[in-house]
Amino acid sequence: MNLLAVLQNTTMPETGMQGSLEESVSLFELIEKGGITMAVLGFLFVIAFYLLVNKLLVIRKAKKDPTTLLEKVKGAVKKGDINTAKKHCDRDVTPMGKMLKTGLGYIGATSNLDMIEKSVENVGKLELYKLEKNVALVGMISGAAPMIGFFGTVIGMINAFIAISQEEGSVSPKLLSSGIYEAMITTAGGLAVGIFAYIAYNYLVRAMADVVHKMEVVSIEFIELLQSN
Repeated sequence: MNLLAVLQNTTMPETGMQGSLEESVSLFELIEKGGITMAVLGFLFVIAFYLLVNKLLVIRKAKKDPTTLLEKVKGAVKKGDINTAKKHCDRDVTPMGKMLKTGLGYIGATSNLDMIEKSVENVGKLELYKLEKNVALVGMISGAAPMIGFFGTVIGMINAFIAISQEEGSVSPKLLSSGIYEAMITTAGGLAVGIFAYIAYNYLVRAMADVVHKMEVVSIEFIELLQSN
């Protein structure tokens, strides 16, 4: 009798372990249980990731050090060779090259430095707009994703309680817990997407600030070059 009791006590945990393994849910199944809310969050993640990669490639080109270009342009302008200076700008794909080329186009046409400076700044603003385009969308996703996830959780909880209310007799803890964890999946998904988008947005803003600084330096040095000549 004692031996039988010992055997029963040792086999019961193993049975419980097997049951827990069988009831374990994969990540894909968890996402699937999130329903349409998780589909929306997945779509927002794809958009944020695409914009991050796209803008990083654009900013990488724009962040090129303008020192070499400035030296070449300065040397050509001092020699009076404006065409060569423009060719140097044509070979440069950065916003700074376009700004300098615009300013060079006014040399000989007008002596109004204020007009030239304003024209260079306008080109700089246009290039900055191109850099900033759709970056705000990443910031919007960082704020919207957690709220969408929470909305999905509320809907999931409502559905869970509806299912519980339709049960006859006592409600099992398993049914209650399964309804709650399925509802909480969307909150976790929303937070994950929101955190990713938040980090991406702030990184892009910081990278663009570096480009803006270089554009301002180029504008100032070009006007000083014209003033010295």
